[in-house]
Amino acid sequence: MTSTLARFTQLITLFALTFGASTMKADTVTDKALFDFQAATHLPAWEEVNDDVMGGVSTSHFEMLTNDCAVFSGTVRLENNGGFASVRSAPVREDLTGFTAFFLRVRGDGCRYKFSVRTGAGFDTPLYQCSFTTKPGEWEEHRLAFSDFVPTFRGRVLNDVPPLNPAKVNSVGFLISDKQAGPFRLEIGCIKASPPMKP
Repeated sequence: MTSTLARFTQLITLFALTFGASTMKADTVTDKALFDFQAATHLPAWEEVNDDVMGGVSTSHFEMLTNDCAVFSGTVRLENNGGFASVRSAPVREDLTGFTAFFLRVRGDGCRYKFSVRTGAGFDTPLYQCSFTTKPGEWEEHRLAFSDFVPTFRGRVLNDVPPLNPAKVNSVGFLISDKQAGPFRLEIGCIKASPPMKP
């Protein structure tokens, strides 16, 4: 009887320790930094892609301010059926399984931007986009749920492709379009993957 009770007590203790450890592990999941421009000491490889690929004349630049932020800036022009400017990172090839959103810290100019994600390596692969609007001169934090990203191709929404797969993130970027003609400037502090929000 005594040995049976002792064995039962051991099992209960083991269960409690195991459950507690797994709960602690789940509760301590934090954001995963993809790009932290405030801590970076060099400019990662980012590429500007503007409407000149289709005859437009919009321009953009991506530069690093020392230990402060990255800046995506330029001028959107509508001539020659243009109207967009964008920048994308070099391949990051991140498996973001277990995360549910992107977290951005940015300071904008009042324009509406799109955060973009590619899950394929080629330029002609679908581009998943999610919009956010900035407040002029204010640092803001935006949480963009993976489920809110819309698959597009050359500005056209795709209805026959699967949702964004966080396990296959290949590159990320920013885009300004929607006929927002004129100069623009978006300062970027960091880009992170965010875990599910606690209830």
